[in-house]
Amino acid sequence: MNRRSSFVAASILAGAILVPIGAGSLFAQNAGDNPAAENSEQNKVDANHQTLTPIDQSNKPADIQITRQIRRALMDDSQLSMLAKNVKIITINGAVTLRGPVKTEQEKDDIAAKAESIAGNSNVENQLQVAGN
Repeated sequence: MNRRSSFVAASILAGAILVPIGAGSLFAQNAGDNPAAENSEQNKVDANHQTLTPIDQSNKPADIQITRQIRRALMDDSQLSMLAKNVKIITINGAVTLRGPVKTEQEKDDIAAKAESIAGNSNVENQLQVAGN
C-alpha cells in the first residue's frame, strides 16, 4: 500500500509540474500572429459614439429586411472574401451604412453596388475601407 501511495503522489506531482509547462504555449498568443486584428483606434472611435455600430441597427421590420437582404447578397457572392462578407451593415429608417475592412477596391465597389440595388442609390453611405489603407 505504501508503494502505491508513493506512486500516486509522484504522478500527481509530475502532472502538476508538466501541465502548466505545456499549457503555457497552448494559450500564448504571439502579437505578430494577426496584426490585422489590431483595431484599437477604430474601437475608440466606436466607443465614443462618433460612428454607427451594429447596436444602432433599427428594429423596424423594413430596416431588418433591408439588412437581411444585403447580408444574404454578400453571403451568396462566392467572389467576396470572408472579410468582405463580415462588414457591418446598419440600417436606420431605410438608410444603410456600410462599415468595416475589405480586401480590395473591387470588393468595396461590389458591396456598395449590392446595397444600392436593395436600398436605393441615395440611401447607402459607404464607409468601407480597403485593409491596409
